[in-house]
Amino acid sequence: MSRPSAQPVAPPGTLRFSVLGPLTVHRDDRALPLGPLKQRVVLATLLGAANSPVSIDALTDAVWPEEPPRTARKNLQVYVSALRALLGEDDPDRPRLTHTCGGYALRVTEDELDLLRFRSLVRAAEGQRPEAAARLLRQALGLWQGPPFGDDLRQSPRLAEEAERLELRHLTAYESWAEAELAVGGASVVVEGLRDLVERHPLRERLRCAWMRALSETGRQAEALAVHDDYRQLLARELGLEPGGAMAASYRAILTGGSGGSGGSGGPGGPGGAGADAHAGRGPAPALLPPDLVDFTGHGEELRRLVDGLEDTDGSGVVLLSGPAGAGKTTLAVRAAHRLGELFADGRICVSLRAADGATRPLPAVLAEIGRGAGVTGLSGPEAFRTWLAEHRVLVILDDVPDERAVRPLLPYGGHGRVLLTARGQLGGLAPVHRIPVPPLGAAEALQLLAGLVGQSRVRADREAALRIVRACGGSPLAVRVSGMRLAVLRHVPLREFADRLTDPAGALDELTSGDVSVRRWLAQGWEALPRDCGRNAGRLATGTGDGPFGLSEAAEALGCDERHAVRVVEALIDAGMVTSPCGEVTAHAAQYELPYLVRLYARGGGQGAPVPMPG
Repeated sequence: MSRPSAQPVAPPGTLRFSVLGPLTVHRDDRALPLGPLKQRVVLATLLGAANSPVSIDALTDAVWPEEPPRTARKNLQVYVSALRALLGEDDPDRPRLTHTCGGYALRVTEDELDLLRFRSLVRAAEGQRPEAAARLLRQALGLWQGPPFGDDLRQSPRLAEEAERLELRHLTAYESWAEAELAVGGASVVVEGLRDLVERHPLRERLRCAWMRALSETGRQAEALAVHDDYRQLLARELGLEPGGAMAASYRAILTGGSGGSGGSGGPGGPGGAGADAHAGRGPAPALLPPDLVDFTGHGEELRRLVDGLEDTDGSGVVLLSGPAGAGKTTLAVRAAHRLGELFADGRICVSLRAADGATRPLPAVLAEIGRGAGVTGLSGPEAFRTWLAEHRVLVILDDVPDERAVRPLLPYGGHGRVLLTARGQLGGLAPVHRIPVPPLGAAEALQLLAGLVGQSRVRADREAALRIVRACGGSPLAVRVSGMRLAVLRHVPLREFADRLTDPAGALDELTSGDVSVRRWLAQGWEALPRDCGRNAGRLATGTGDGPFGLSEAAEALGCDERHAVRVVEALIDAGMVTSPCGEVTAHAAQYELPYLVRLYARGGGQGAPVPMPG
């Protein structure tokens, strides 16, 4: 792959900062001497958070990860003073390196720092036609000169973790570039570069899929099929899984004589059938989706079932992901949608059925957003929407469905389109629907997610405390993610101390807040949407049963009623997504039910289910 320079021409005297490779600073063509290792660690840490303050504690942790000296603050001042002298002041009214109450901040522009330029180019490529996307992503990748920060600065665990995050972004951008090049017939440009990346990231399915397509489109079908077989065996051996839908569809296309680019289901009536080639000349399919999380973790079995359900041409065309607030339903739906881009050649669109305040959005507003995202007009009502859905290979995600009435007019009659619902409740009034409950993460999966946010070394240093944190999060991906985001900022807080905070029921939900992301607020929205009786009954069960599973007799006692009435209450709460039930068949009297851990905490904190007042 060619790597042309992506940096614009700058006026004389301009500084150039580079962290996408060895740390360097140039004034014009002259490399500046950056001083001793610790001073360079300070500069690299500031550039990693360019234009944002970095606290003294964070800088101290980066420079002295083990035991800082008593003179650490004074030493930092010396390093910062030396950097100020080195960089100079090009604008006396706007100092380049400033000190605020939040810490030190280094002011740089997009044209001065390769990291900012990389992010800008990747953002600009989103939603572009393949030709433009490939060009922008090629420029972004051309900025990379090696491992971020170089090898020497990775002695700092903080910089090593930041470098890992940057390399994941680089990998995602490379995947997007490869797919864009393939879309415009550039298979020969990408095929060999993908081989090296696949060897370094053997479980990265998106890479494998692009490599398989590139091999096939350059006439190397046998090698392409071998890529799929090797990956299938690796997945089965390591994870007990099968390849995802996009790769399976490409494999089938190669077997039937195609290039693997259409990603079709193999049948003329399916989402990738005979009409797939007709889409090629109409420009890129709309993809109105949130970004796929680089650190998506767990729920592999649910993802496999979801992909299978969406690929099924004999089913209802509707799949429902259900689970409590923070279970990861939307993240799972978005992951599947990104993986199935080739299957839905006419587009993928995600629309929320709730407004920001939790209220149900009017149907005309939902249809208007779908129409804008799909680039079509005339979706004036449910019938027009259903006709359009039947005639196009599209995936429409209707996110956070409040109840059956909000979504029933939008369900398909049949045809090529698919609808994916996410809801806290079971939506028992809808049929036929392929239902997939989203369970909590297991301890190992939750630990993996936490480690991706706070760093593997930090988790390894106190695995017991990390386990206590994820258990206190009740397996909720949202809660684990919020914990990780907070700990990534609070570098000075030991995992053990944070675990102690979370295991105190009185204050656990207050700890699960990072910036504008609040688990309590998330739970409150779901609670306020419940029918009044459901909230009150969930509160009674939370306060009247133990911390684990409970039986029908315990539920009756907590609710103050007989078991006949109790079973109806519990089953209503199951339908509302507030109580989980056994997976296998069992009589109601023998069943063991459970309130999700965070729901129980929230209900107990409010007393009889009344929401706790939100801070602020």
